[in-house]
Amino acid sequence: MLPPSQRKIVELDEIPDKPRRFVFVLLENFTLLSFAAALDCLRLANRMSGKTLYEWTLVGETGGDVSCSTGTVFKPEHGLGELNRGDMVVLCGGAQVQEATTKKLLGWLRREARKGVGFAGLCTAAYTLAKAGLLDGKRATIHWENQDSFSEEFEEVILTKSVFAIDGNRLTTAGGTSSIDLFLQVIANDHGEALANAVADQQIYSSIRTDQDTQRLSVPTRIGVRHPKLSQVIHKMEANIEEPISPSILARDVGMSTRQLERLFRRYLNRSPKRYYMELRLQKARNLLMQTDMSVINVALACGFASPSHFSKCYRAHYDTTPYRERGAHASRQSV
Repeated sequence: MLPPSQRKIVELDEIPDKPRRFVFVLLENFTLLSFAAALDCLRLANRMSGKTLYEWTLVGETGGDVSCSTGTVFKPEHGLGELNRGDMVVLCGGAQVQEATTKKLLGWLRREARKGVGFAGLCTAAYTLAKAGLLDGKRATIHWENQDSFSEEFEEVILTKSVFAIDGNRLTTAGGTSSIDLFLQVIANDHGEALANAVADQQIYSSIRTDQDTQRLSVPTRIGVRHPKLSQVIHKMEANIEEPISPSILARDVGMSTRQLERLFRRYLNRSPKRYYMELRLQKARNLLMQTDMSVINVALACGFASPSHFSKCYRAHYDTTPYRERGAHASRQSV
């Protein structure tokens, strides 16, 4: 703890007429890290400025207890009620966001949007905003694990892979620590970069990201191999799931023979290019089965399989179950 004489670091010339108010809407199973990171930025902005720049309140759909991702129970101060035009709603999402996106919540969001209220979606909460139609034609982001299903369901949203996105008064994050990056940008926009940097310094957050930074680790970091041509091929595979590219064309595009490409994959990844590509496609298929209501045939087509039977055969060989059974088992687990 700093001594009192050092606690107010950033001087602000103008005191706002009134604090900016954030309404945190906690959805069931919301991600604790995303919520806490955002809230702490606002707390530290007040502390470092020596002024009450921000106020916040916690809201739940019913006003009753809400559990977060760790099982900790929160007691919101209010249920869904009337807001002021200047408020910013911060939806805190997490696992099973589809189940948490109720008709009552969607109706409330649409009603408040007509007043001109701003909205932010943390982690998976971009799904809820999109379901309410509040991201149509807007740039937005969501956790990388949910990107495939999101892009299939909400074609009118301009989905990015950035850590956060700001489009007017629509703000979205990818989850995790990206809440810090978004709220540091909010603070910088409201009160200048000096205050935002002071908040980051207090959090020992030395690498502030912008909306140009992508969510996921680079291909070399993820696979643990730093080989430029291998990285290029994998990047092309990840970008062409629906219409797979043949190994011969992939090899030609990076200036090597098909045999050289085979050796490269065997050496570094212990599998053939064809096998690696298949695993990528099946992983996307599994995400779509778990996160969307798409039919199995449409999932198959979205992942580059010409027929449901071929898709089912490949899926069973890799996951030891069929797509239909996988979806049924997932639905059973969600209903418990």
